[in-house]
Amino acid sequence: MTGPLQAGELVMMVDRKKRRYLTTIVPGGEFHTHAGAVLHDDLIGASEGCTVRSGRNSAFLVVRPTLADYVLKMKRGAQVIYPKDLGPILMHADIGPGCRVFESGLGSAALSMTMLRAGAVITGYELREDFANRAVKNIEQFLGAEALERYDVHIRTAYEPIDHGPFDRMVLDLPEPWNVVPHARDVLGDGGIILAYTPSILQATRFRAALTRHGFGLSETLEVMNRSWHIEPEQQAVRPDHRMVAHTGFLTTGRKLVTEPDDPTTPSPDSTRKTITADEEE
Repeated sequence: MTGPLQAGELVMMVDRKKRRYLTTIVPGGEFHTHAGAVLHDDLIGASEGCTVRSGRNSAFLVVRPTLADYVLKMKRGAQVIYPKDLGPILMHADIGPGCRVFESGLGSAALSMTMLRAGAVITGYELREDFANRAVKNIEQFLGAEALERYDVHIRTAYEPIDHGPFDRMVLDLPEPWNVVPHARDVLGDGGIILAYTPSILQATRFRAALTRHGFGLSETLEVMNRSWHIEPEQQAVRPDHRMVAHTGFLTTGRKLVTEPDDPTTPSPDSTRKTITADEEE
C-alpha cells in the first residue's frame, strides 16, 4: 500500500535509537512512550516515511510495517518462527496462490500470515484455543478480515486422523511431527510436500525416519543462518555485525511418492558400502 497514512492503519514508529513500536491510527488517539506523546491526528494524511515529534520534541520516523517487522513486534502467545525461516519455508514447501495447505501448531500466526499473503488457503489445527484466538487476531490486524476467509481453524490435535482435505502441502510446527506422517499420507495429494520446523536435530531425525517408513521421498533437512553487516560508508567501516541470528530451527521436507516404500533417489546400502583392502586396514 502506498499514499498518505489513513485512520485505521497500522504504522510502525522508530525512535533515534532504532527502537520500533506498532500502533494503529485512531482519530483523537495518542501514542505514548517515555519520550512523550505523539498525536494520531498528526499522522492522518501524512506521507509514509515522514518524521513526527512528540510533546517532548523527540523525533519518530513513521512507516507502514513490513511482514517481518510485524512478526517480530506483534502480540504473541507462543514463540514465533523468525523471518529468516519464513521465506525459505515458502520456497521449500512451494507455497503459492490457491495452494491448499494443512498447518498444525499455529502459535501466534507468523507462518500463517506468510502463507496467506502468498495466496494459500489454510486449514489449521491448534490444540490451545488461546493460541488460535491470538492467531486470528494477528492475521486480522495485519492482513485484514478478508484474509480470514481463507483461514479455517479447528481446536484439535493433528496426531490423530485428519478429517479435512485433500491438501497440496502440509506445514508442521509441532513437538512430534513424526506422529502426523501416517495421517498425512491419507490427505496429501500425490507428489505433495510435507514440511516440519523443529528446534532439535533429533526431532528432524525421527521425522525423516517416519517419512521413509510411510512412502515419502526426496527428503531434505536444512537450517538457515542470518548474519547482518555493519556498514558506515563515511568512515569506511565495513565488518560483520558482532551478533547474528544463527540456529533457530531445522526445516525438513519430503514428497509423497506413488510407489512405496523405496525412494529411487536414496542409495541402497550395497551401493554405499566401501570395500576395505588389507593395505587400508594396516
